[in-house]
Amino acid sequence: MKDRRPHWSERLKVTLWTLIVPPTIWAGHFLFSYLWASISCAKVGEFATFPTLFVAGTVLALILIALSGWIAWNQGRMPGGRAPHEDSTDIDRLRFLAKSTLLLAGLSFVAVLFTALPVIYLRDCL
Repeated sequence: MKDRRPHWSERLKVTLWTLIVPPTIWAGHFLFSYLWASISCAKVGEFATFPTLFVAGTVLALILIALSGWIAWNQGRMPGGRAPHEDSTDIDRLRFLAKSTLLLAGLSFVAVLFTALPVIYLRDCL
């Protein structure tokens, strides 16, 4: 029987650094949103009718967070023992980090959407 070659997302090394990717993207988008709003209000006095740069930044953040969540989902589904995964083995640590990253990616995805909502509803700079 042939050994299957692992998918590129399974070959990635999971560390605590991968856990902070989705919240970091969320924080970057949050900073980008406030900078975009302040510059647009200072230069023009109101938000653009269709803010192309803001939409592009939001879509990019959502894509990167979704990619991070997808990678975590793939890594959490690696073959091994049955749940609960509470032993101190490498595969259990991988699954814990993958599940945590997946949950943070979901939270960050929703947070980016909530950060983008004021641009949709607000048109005036007061």
